Amino acid sequence: MSLISENPQKTRASKLVDFLICGTQKGGTTALHEYLANHPDLCLSANKELHFFDNEEMFQQGAPNYAAYHAAFLHRKPQQLAGESTPIYMYWDPIPQRLKTYNAKLKLIVLLRDPIERAYSHWNMERARNAENLSFWDAIRNESQRIPRRLTQEHRVYSYVERGFYLAQLLRLWAHFPRSSVLVLRTEELKRDPQATLRLATDFLGVGPLQQVQPKNANATPYLAPLSPAERAYLHGVFDGETRRLGRVLEWDVSEWLAD
Repeated sequence: MSLISENPQKTRASKLVDFLICGTQKGGTTALHEYLANHPDLCLSANKELHFFDNEEMFQQGAPNYAAYHAAFLHRKPQQLAGESTPIYMYWDPIPQRLKTYNAKLKLIVLLRDPIERAYSHWNMERARNAENLSFWDAIRNESQRIPRRLTQEHRVYSYVERGFYLAQLLRLWAHFPRSSVLVLRTEELKRDPQATLRLATDFLGVGPLQQVQPKNANATPYLAPLSPAERAYLHGVFDGETRRLGRVLEWDVSEWLAD
């Protein structure tokens, strides 16, 4: 099957995906996907992570086969908005331009988690998958040496610290989409008050609110041990300046992320 078939400008608007949950990894995207999948006016892909726009082979020869992407939404009803959740989309450098080429009217939802907790959760997931054999301390101290030097520095596995620099990733999204098309939510608020956080998401998508939300804690991998004081102190040194800048840009109170 040819990889060059559908031009998005020639694709019927009704076939285009309307929204994406595009980040961040270990930020609660699975829970948000499952919540929204229960909404009658939304069609979420059955498989949570489609990994279409970060599939470099699909984009080597120009416009990819969007029909293969749309096949994940064949169960979509006429009145439904279609969406999927692939959290690496926020982090992968070429993706915002690819998304804009596909559908300049896309709505993007981003969940941001305390970058220290996110990094440890990411490492713990890779450890449980047997994709990581270094301790967390060794992994974060040696991350820059483990990521191959290339035009972009994205790495699917070892990017525990790198993915926590959210501001650069948001600026890349905002360079291709208006800020009104990007909803930024907090993972901690989704856990504390899912009803209110989901109301922000459904209002953003232009659909009615979800009713009787039952809290979810999806994809939680048990920890062998908590973060050590040395690891936490080291990561505060890495992230706190970034966290303060992010708070100013988003007008968030980030004191929770700065606390020991």
